[in-house]
Amino acid sequence: MKENVVPTGIKNLDPIINGGFKENSVNLVIGDAGSGKTIFAIQFLLEGLKRKEKVVYITFEEKKAKLYKNMLEFGWDLEKLEKKKEFFFLEYTPEKVKKLLMEGGGEVETLIEKSKAKRLVIDSITSFALLYEDKLEKKEASLELFELINKWGCTALLTSQAYKKDNSILNSSLEFEVDSIIILYHPKKKGVRKRALEVLKMRGTKIPEKTIQLDITKKGLTVNPKKVVDF
Repeated sequence: MKENVVPTGIKNLDPIINGGFKENSVNLVIGDAGSGKTIFAIQFLLEGLKRKEKVVYITFEEKKAKLYKNMLEFGWDLEKLEKKKEFFFLEYTPEKVKKLLMEGGGEVETLIEKSKAKRLVIDSITSFALLYEDKLEKKEASLELFELINKWGCTALLTSQAYKKDNSILNSSLEFEVDSIIILYHPKKKGVRKRALEVLKMRGTKIPEKTIQLDITKKGLTVNPKKVVDF
């Protein structure tokens, strides 16, 4: 039986990853500040809204007013969608998420059950991971969070700040527990920044073994699979 896929909403990305994310999967998008992680996350949720799905956005860092203002640049009126009870915004401290794990779902679970949300974003998971200094404790907390997401029946997208090959979140348990990893690059070379996207991992899917061009347009992120970016 063919698994259901959930389109990402990122222009030209889905055709090269077999149609999108696996349904009810947990997916990680990693990148430095300014690389486009939040834009990616919002585009993913907006694609759900196009498909008549309810969506939930949980943030540890973004302030609602600032996020809503920034997204208007792409013509995305999140405030309007929130008033229509299609887009749900939750501002959480990492400590609240820790409490959420202890309670086994709490406010988020109630919201997802009531709204019947199918897509969930947590932006970003970095602050949450920093709560746990012990590696074993961090792994157990990550597993608990993933178990909750699986119980909720959502396709989830988690964002993570920064990517460094020598010391990154990829060296933690998250690398092994998530179903897919996408890296957004934004390095500076000779005074000019380049944007690129790499699908590092996607379970059960043949992925392109290359770093492809990524652009931020007036309508959001778009990739050019035919253009390989070399740093």
